[in-house]
Amino acid sequence: MELGLTTAVYIAAAVLFILSLGGLSGQESAKRAVWYGIVGMALAVGATIFGPQVTISNMLILMIAVGSVIGIVVARRVEMTGMPQLVAALHTFVGLAAVFIGINSDLAPPDGLAGAEKIIHEVEIFLGVFIGAVTTTGSVVAFGKLSGMVDGKPLTLPGRNILNLVAVLACVWLGVMYLNHAGPWTLYLMTAIAFIFGAHLVLAIGGADMPVVVSMLNSYSGWAAAATGFLLGNDLLIVTGALVGASGAILSYIMCRAMNRNFLSVILGGWGTAVSSSQEVEGEMIATDVASVAADMQDAQDIIIVPGYGMAVAQAQGAVSEITRRLRAQGKSVRFAIHPVAGRLPGHMNVLLAEAKVPYDIVLEMDEINPDFPEADMVIILGANDIVNPAAQDDPGSPIAGMPVLEVWKARQVIISKRGQGRGYSGIENPLFFKDNSRMLYGDAKASLDQILTSLGS
Repeated sequence: MELGLTTAVYIAAAVLFILSLGGLSGQESAKRAVWYGIVGMALAVGATIFGPQVTISNMLILMIAVGSVIGIVVARRVEMTGMPQLVAALHTFVGLAAVFIGINSDLAPPDGLAGAEKIIHEVEIFLGVFIGAVTTTGSVVAFGKLSGMVDGKPLTLPGRNILNLVAVLACVWLGVMYLNHAGPWTLYLMTAIAFIFGAHLVLAIGGADMPVVVSMLNSYSGWAAAATGFLLGNDLLIVTGALVGASGAILSYIMCRAMNRNFLSVILGGWGTAVSSSQEVEGEMIATDVASVAADMQDAQDIIIVPGYGMAVAQAQGAVSEITRRLRAQGKSVRFAIHPVAGRLPGHMNVLLAEAKVPYDIVLEMDEINPDFPEADMVIILGANDIVNPAAQDDPGSPIAGMPVLEVWKARQVIISKRGQGRGYSGIENPLFFKDNSRMLYGDAKASLDQILTSLGS
């Protein structure tokens, strides 16, 4: 493929990527937007492989085939419950690729570089490796936290902010030495420090903020890809990386505002924040059963459903959709309340409900639905904790103090579907469970909802 044709295909792919990002703003256009992204990536990969800068070999063909098979297998097997940790794992590969490409460019730099060109190339190497290393280990830790392999509570080492500052300053000093040709050891030492720094940043972030972390890691992987694009002279990789990096950063900022979190504090591993502790809650959780919930549901006219990660784990979205259909057929008002960080991935609950064919016009964001809770007859919470925790408003010492939450406790009756009496992913006690108008429906969410469906009839 000639250079001119390759450039034209790159431009077409870049346009498709932009259209893909723009289309993700609404449910109606999201499916089309995903296809834009798929076609754009296929064009980009094809143009790169058959472009003038790549020599096709048996090893290259083998690697493409192996990677494609692995991607197809993973995509077919992973459930929506596993998507957050899958996304984190994919960011690991992007970061590691940036590290390898940067080190390779240092070992075998392009011929003919001198003066300003050489300096710029070395800056690109250093930044690409640094961002890639931070992304790699940060994503590994995020994967561990999201999958439950690592404790979701923040790891707050003594003097952690000072440690982070020392790590950054050390990397800057090594960068200056690298540009002054002190030797490749400066690059390798910086890489090791960046690996540790990336892991420590994410370890210091609690479970309640993990959706923001996933979004920020997406941004980091984009900037790493852009730096790699400069090293390889690939214009499309630069554009795509910049799009991913900028959109991820903007999304993270929006989510931080929705959670009343300091953006810089979250992405810097809790910089400048003090360790807080929540108050112990006195009282007793009152259990209920499926028959009582079904009877109360029949009596209620205004019902609000709050989906959380527990619904995803139980794969109960289909049962939720059918219950919604039957209740609406009886003339009842049924709506869904979505918190910006519900689940462990931005838009997690919206995707699950769309998959289950829940009408999008009854899926409302937090700011839209919060004023309506006092008028609701019943609120049904499916495996959510932090996003419905009144401690965010009532307890200044809570780790989630100040975070906007769904004010479900204002409804006449609150049903909480939960597997047990545990504190949830972030380990924060929820006073909602002890309120007089709250009832705990213990057990698997899907099994409970299936029994409710039977009670409701067709």
